[in-house]
Amino acid sequence: MTGFASATGGIPPHSWAWELRAVNGKGLDLRLRVPDWIDGLEAGLRRLLSAAVARGNVTLSLRLSRDEQAGLMQINDAQLTTVLDAMAVIENRAMEAGVSLAPSTSADIVALRGVLEQSTSEDDAEPLARALLAEAEGLIQNFNAMRDSEGAALQAVLQSQLEEVARLTKEAATLADARGATMAETLKRNLSRVLENTEGVDADRVAQELALIAVKTDVTEEIDRLSAHVDAARDLIGQDGPVGRKLDFLMQEFNREANTLCAKAQSTELTRCGLALKAVIDQMREQVQNVE
Repeated sequence: MTGFASATGGIPPHSWAWELRAVNGKGLDLRLRVPDWIDGLEAGLRRLLSAAVARGNVTLSLRLSRDEQAGLMQINDAQLTTVLDAMAVIENRAMEAGVSLAPSTSADIVALRGVLEQSTSEDDAEPLARALLAEAEGLIQNFNAMRDSEGAALQAVLQSQLEEVARLTKEAATLADARGATMAETLKRNLSRVLENTEGVDADRVAQELALIAVKTDVTEEIDRLSAHVDAARDLIGQDGPVGRKLDFLMQEFNREANTLCAKAQSTELTRCGLALKAVIDQMREQVQNVE
């Protein structure tokens, strides 16, 4: 889910710099910091990001600057006319006074303040918006390429953790089977002891109570559901596209079954196995927060 990309570009007289980053989030939260005077830019960027990202807190920043020196130089006709008229008056006065003046060149005239000035054309936002949106597509592609690379590494981690859950689930099944014979003998001994030392006790009622205890400590369903969750998680991890929310829900189901297994354990070894399952499931749940 996390990712980062940056890019720079420009079309005269504008230049810009992009920065796109994402962190974990339960849903899709797009935060755009772009100039609001470019019509259609923010809406277009939101469409592109919504199509490319399904989950995460995504921030896109655009710094746009304008080169004021990039405009064309042009003659100020009004100022030039004023200067030439003034030069004519000065030359006539000088001739009347018998003063000789050096001839003026065009370079001299252009150098006078206000004769040659920079044009100040208004920005045309439409071609600028098209150029920015076109470059944003490449930026988002680079962003997703980085996320794909991190996702491949994350997939390997999750698969390894899932294999450990599968191994511990099989171990729990073996321990539960071994515990069954021991528990049956224990229940029989307890039943015999109660019947021998208690007068007037309904033997059938005692047997029912002990049978109920046996049912309450049966972990077959929990182990079966854990195995089913492992298969479901393997299928999700192998899919293309967003699966983070489904995996997040599945982690809750994993944790619920592991908790119940520990509560019903009635065995040191099975309790140890259940706690190991909870530890791995908790690690998986942390990693799943990074999955889109």
